[in-house]
Amino acid sequence: MSKVIITAAITGSIHTPTMNPYLPITPKQIAEDAIRAYEAGAAIVHIHVRNPETGMPVSGMDLFREVLALIKSRCNVIINTTTGGGVGMTPEERLKVVPAFKPEMASFNAGSINFGLFDIPERMKMPEWKYPWEKAMLEMTKDYIFPNTFKSLEYFAQTFAENGAKPEAEIYDTAMINNIAYLVAKGYLKKPVYLQFVLGIMGAMPANVQNVVFLYETARRNFGDDFIWSLCAAGRDQLPMCTTALVMGGNVRVGMEDSLFAGKGIMAKSSADQVEKIARIARELSIDVATPDEARQILSLKGLDKVAY
Repeated sequence: MSKVIITAAITGSIHTPTMNPYLPITPKQIAEDAIRAYEAGAAIVHIHVRNPETGMPVSGMDLFREVLALIKSRCNVIINTTTGGGVGMTPEERLKVVPAFKPEMASFNAGSINFGLFDIPERMKMPEWKYPWEKAMLEMTKDYIFPNTFKSLEYFAQTFAENGAKPEAEIYDTAMINNIAYLVAKGYLKKPVYLQFVLGIMGAMPANVQNVVFLYETARRNFGDDFIWSLCAAGRDQLPMCTTALVMGGNVRVGMEDSLFAGKGIMAKSSADQVEKIARIARELSIDVATPDEARQILSLKGLDKVAY
């Protein structure tokens, strides 16, 4: 691979305001953080939105519209909108951002998992929480399944195709590669598929080199050379696993959705802190960092002039 695509996942729906005072919450904060990540080398920014008063993950179209318009007015970065949403959102809530704004690409969760965040309060040992919803949301995931059934996968894929959005298949476990292969075989998705290996979530595959290799080899058996892949990992595993992906020829995702730190004991003040680190590591490995337009060409995206924001 001659150039690496760096994605920055800006705020997500896992981390809460108490965990890091720099976590972007308002539309302006999310947009500013995305622009900083672009300036640091990110070709793609992955966007969730939050209630600007409480920081709670939401799916408000007005909030998305404000964030997307602010980013587009300042730079040509590729915007990858979430369809994962937040804990407890219905598939309809999660998906509506695609027909509303017709983004160049969006996340496409490739199967159901036990998405466990309930251990975070004990691990982080917060003396108190800024908002009541934070601890309650995390603890309720002990009895939570993140649902992505074959019926919803087909529906999501059809909606993506109708709106010209490239699916970024979020692969939390090996079976999800088989799910994507099924959707390709049935004509719901087209090759080359874009796979994002997501490691380190409780209920999914642990973050280690063996699992990166296993996922890559499984993808090769299913798609031959007709796929492009990226990798992200939760928490302290973010930079080591992304470095592994770079060495193996993959693309990478960093950002405050996945980790609140920019190194051991160094709290990230922006997703740009992590982008700067992984971009430097790439260049040390003699790997050039793709610009947004180069990433558009690599991923065969429709272009910024064809979005609806």
